[in-house]
Amino acid sequence: MVINHLVDLNRLRSAPQLSKSQTKKLLEELELYILNADWITIGIMASHDYLAVEALRSISKKYSSIKFTNLDSLHADGSVFLKGNQKTENVYIRTENGLGEGILLTCQYNEDSEKSSTFGPFPLDFFT
Repeated sequence: MVINHLVDLNRLRSAPQLSKSQTKKLLEELELYILNADWITIGIMASHDYLAVEALRSISKKYSSIKFTNLDSLHADGSVFLKGNQKTENVYIRTENGLGEGILLTCQYNEDSEKSSTFGPFPLDFFT
């Protein structure tokens, strides 16, 4: 599968395996959007709650301006969907079967004239 640009991920239900060079290229493209966004929301699909929380922590570790609260209290059984909102710092997690696996990142803007853009799915270790 050829993944050279963020748009190439749009048709996928689950995150593909990416080479280091693909990851680097996609991350460079994505960072332009992240840095220009007013805030981001993150959706993480994972087979276990701890994998989703670790993926979210990896984003906060890479970008010091992206913080979330109460991560240690998150728990759900089985496959999960986690949603984090940078603006409010809130994170929710729920059991959700039938999803793929990966990180979806949406760049949000304060101005209504700016359209939000969702990117992904990225592998759970994309930001490490």
